[in-house]
Order: sequence, then C-alpha cells, then structure tokens
Amino acid sequence: MGIVLLDIGNVIVSVDFKPFCRSVARDGAADYDAILSRYCEGAFKDRVDRGMVAPAEFLGMLADDPMTVDKSPAYFRFAWQKIFTPVPGSAEGIRRLGEHHQIWIMSDTDPLHFAYLLDTYPVMRGHDRYFLSYEHGLLKREPEAFRHVLDSSGVDPQQFILIDDRAVNIDSCRRVGMHGILFTGWEDVQASPLLFGES
Repeated sequence: MGIVLLDIGNVIVSVDFKPFCRSVARDGAADYDAILSRYCEGAFKDRVDRGMVAPAEFLGMLADDPMTVDKSPAYFRFAWQKIFTPVPGSAEGIRRLGEHHQIWIMSDTDPLHFAYLLDTYPVMRGHDRYFLSYEHGLLKREPEAFRHVLDSSGVDPQQFILIDDRAVNIDSCRRVGMHGILFTGWEDVQASPLLFGES
C-alpha cells in the first residue's frame, strides 16, 4: 500500500470558470475576457491560491470592480463557487483507490472553493490528509510543495504517487523522487500497473 496524492481540479471535479465570468460581467462579452484574465488565471489567481488574499478581501474586490455587476459579496461568493461538476467515474475510482492505498488530497485551491467542495461532494471527505496551497503557500508546479509533504510526513518519496492533470505538476513531484501519473480519465487510472499491479 502506498500513498496517493490526489488532485481535485479536473480529476475529482471539472472546473469551468465561464459560468462565473458570465454571471458577474457587467457588460457581457466586453468584460468577460478581462474578468477571466484578472481573477481566474495568472499572478493574482496564484496569490489567491497561496492564501495571500483573504476571502473577504477577494469578494470585496469583486464587488467593487467596475467591470462587475452591482451585487453583494454573497452573490459573488455563490458565483465563484458554482464552477464545478463531478468528473465521470471519480467516486468509484476513488473508492477503489482507497482499497489499495492511502489517499491524501493535494490541491492548488482557495478557501472559498475548498469549503464549497467539502460541503457539496461527499467524495471529498474523510481522506487521511489534505495538503492545500492556501494553507502552506506553495503551488504544485514548485518542487517545494512536494518537499513540504515529505518534511511534514517523514515518508519516503517512493511511497507517493501523484495523480494530477497537469504535466508541470507531475514533473515537479518527480524532481523530489515521487511517482506521478498524468490524469487523462478514471478508466486509465484504474488500469494503471503502478497503482494496482500488473493485470
């Protein structure tokens, strides 16, 4: 039995920021791209995911932005959180993984998203450990994020298998001696010899 470091976005749940941008843009398409660029990707999103921007501050920025509709912070919280749908096969795949390995969740995420995911999707609950970027300030594209896992656990790196949809994160975990599987779908995960032995 090893330890699976399991990503959330586009592994457990699909992530689509388009509904958020559509629901908060004041001037439709004219503001859509700017909102996507400002809040959903790039340097500012990294700061949010590192825990450098508090939830109340983030929602206040959205509410005060001239590109967004005149709504309360609660409206923006709801819009920011309603961007997820379950990835097909994730619940069964995670159940089977848990029969063979410990499952530790490891995600680049923010507290608003994680609180919603934990409350909404039972498959997110009850795992052995959670390594969340907004708590430790490190993103998975940085090998330091995985060194943090090693330092806090005392477990040999060869015991870990990261499942993640981003190649840069797989490369990062391998740089500290962990195994990595680039996620393409739960059927491929369940066919992996690294996870379940030779068939």
